[in-house]
Formats: sequence, C-alpha cells, structure tokens
Amino acid sequence: MSKRRIRVFMMDLWATVPYYTAYLSKALIDHGVDVMVGSITYYLDPDCFTSRSIKVDPGLLDVVGKFNLPRLPRRILKLMEALVNLAALTVRFLVSPPDVIHVQFLPMLKWRLPLDFWFLEFCRQRGSKIVVTVHDVLPHDTGETHRQTFDALYRLADRLVCHSDHIRARLRAEFSVPEEKVAVIPHGPFFYDVASTGNEEILEGFHAAPGRVLVLWQGLVFPYKGVDLLLRAWKQVESQNANCSLAIVGTGAPELLEQIREQVKSLGLKHVQLCLRFVSSRELVTIYRAADVVVYPYRAITTSGAIATGLALGKTIVASDLPVFRELLKHRENALLANPEDAVEFAGALIELAQDAGLRERLASRVRAMEFGEQAWLSIAKGTERTYEIALM
Repeated sequence: MSKRRIRVFMMDLWATVPYYTAYLSKALIDHGVDVMVGSITYYLDPDCFTSRSIKVDPGLLDVVGKFNLPRLPRRILKLMEALVNLAALTVRFLVSPPDVIHVQFLPMLKWRLPLDFWFLEFCRQRGSKIVVTVHDVLPHDTGETHRQTFDALYRLADRLVCHSDHIRARLRAEFSVPEEKVAVIPHGPFFYDVASTGNEEILEGFHAAPGRVLVLWQGLVFPYKGVDLLLRAWKQVESQNANCSLAIVGTGAPELLEQIREQVKSLGLKHVQLCLRFVSSRELVTIYRAADVVVYPYRAITTSGAIATGLALGKTIVASDLPVFRELLKHRENALLANPEDAVEFAGALIELAQDAGLRERLASRVRAMEFGEQAWLSIAKGTERTYEIALM
C-alpha cells in the first residue's frame, strides 16, 4: 500500500527567496510531495516559477509582483496584498488545513507586525505542523534588534531546517533549540539548468584586454557581503599589475550602490566594471561562465545562494574563511579561503590565482567533481520529506 502524500503549503508570500522556494518546491513535487507554493510572482523575474512548471497560489491576489514599481510603493502594495492573502488563506485553511506549513520567509517579522505569527498559530490550532527554514539566524546587519522575535519563531516551529552543522550549533547555543528539533539539509544549487543568453553584450567592458583574468563578485548588495573589503583588496591587486579585471554585478539599496561607486572612484581603481542592476538568470549564467574566478568576501553568513551558484557552475572560488563555507570548501583543495577582515589576504589570494592558470583549473576541477546540480536537489527533497514525516509523528 502506498503512503499518503503529504500536503505542504510552501510559504514565501512576498517572493523574498523566490529561487530557493522554486527549486525546492519543484524537487519536492518531482519526489511526490503535494506542494502548494504560497508566493506571488517575483517582480524581477516573472518566469522564476512558471519556467519550472510551478503555479503559485498566495491565497487570492497576485498582482503587485507583475509590475516593476518603485521600491516604496511596491512595499506598501505588497503589504496590502499580503494582508488580503493571509485573510483568504485563513478562511481556506479553516476548512482544509495542509499537513505542513513550510515557512521560507516572514517579511513582517522585521516590521514587528504579529500577523504572520497569528496566522501560523491559527494553522497549528487547525492541526498543521510548522517547519521553518533558517535562511538567516538573525537578519543581517541588525545586531540584536530582532532576537526576541526570532526566538519566539523558533519556539513556535515544530521543526527547523538549516544548511550546516555550524548553524545548528548556533541555534542551540544562542536560542536553546534542542539539536533533535533541527534538520541539517544542505542548500541546493541555482541556475545549473539555465542556458546562457547567447548574447555576449552583457560581457562588454568586463575584459579590458585579451587574456585578462576576470574576477566576479555577484549578488544582492548588503554590508555583510564585504564589497568594501574586496575593493580595498583590489587596490593592492592593481598595484601589483596583475593582469585581471573585477566585475561587481548585482543590485541593492540605492545608498549602498552609491557607496560602491564612490569607493571605486576614491581608490582610483582602473580595472573595475560595475553592473549595479538586476541581471536575469540567463545573463547571470553568461557572466559566471565567462568569469575565471568568483569571490565571496562575506563577513558573516548563514547560507549563500550565490556560492551555491558558483559551485553549481564549477568555478574557481575565493571565499571568506567562515565556518559555514568550510563545510563545503577546503583551503587549497577546492578553493582559496581568506580572513574576512583582511584585505591583504584577499588580495594575495586573487593575485596568486591571476598568475597561476594551473591552480585555477585544479581548484575548479575539484568543484566540478562535487556534482552540485540536479542530484543535489533530489537528496534535499528526500531529506525535507523526512523532516515533514518526523514533524507529523
């Protein structure tokens, strides 16, 4: 007799971590789990879900994400849309609650609005189990501001999912979460299934001269991701006349993007190309494939979709020597690791790789040997389903 399919509501109502939600949901659906994807259209990539044969169902409305609106109006309208959707889901789950609510992101927590909590508590009363993926132990660059709120969330959850043993240890040490409540399931790769654009215009300017080594930093810009440290390191790289260029590709808050522009100017950097906008997944893959080295100078990290992309695409990697990264990367085996507060160390690693093509290839070949692609998501889906089963016991 076949077992009953578990009914899961995958909750990311604002499409805050859309790629993770999409890849995980597809893997679970392919594995036989009945997943309702509670998300809206991702306004920067409207095909994020549909290209993976996923239909989103946030409750009632999916309008705001279909328009590229200015930041403030978009946030206000997304909040109003989310309130309507939470009300609709409450009515729906009053009649037919899912077995599991799998929370990917609760955006109202940072605003200290209790509506997400009320909704989850209602679902628990209706018999749903609550599973929470810990993408960030606490929101980055906020200090202790939200500790009490996240402590309440971790206590509310029936099971937590994190992506490394280091984060499980932090949850135990900082929030007294029992180890048996936490499942360690690796972060899966992104964009290994996406073709390049076939249009090389996105690469114009990244290589200033034939044979120049291209170093790439890519992602959403936040202070903890260390772009300022990388630019200080790059000053030293340029002073050594290393034959390489740096591309910084990504978007973020306007004030942070302006800080990057000003730092490049104040340091007098000559071989830095800025592409400070959202790039589509196909553009991103084109850039990654063109890059000789990808760099992750993070000061702190819980998990990283960007490094998962670098691994999935088999790149030569320079990263901060942080516990989470060390669970995937071994210094001089499949990457170079550097002190996240030491620009000199980062500069040395980048100069060495710029000058040693053989080392670049050896590190990249060992990354490719990790086979960080579709098979990784199959394993993740199995582990996630097992987490649901344990929560339902």
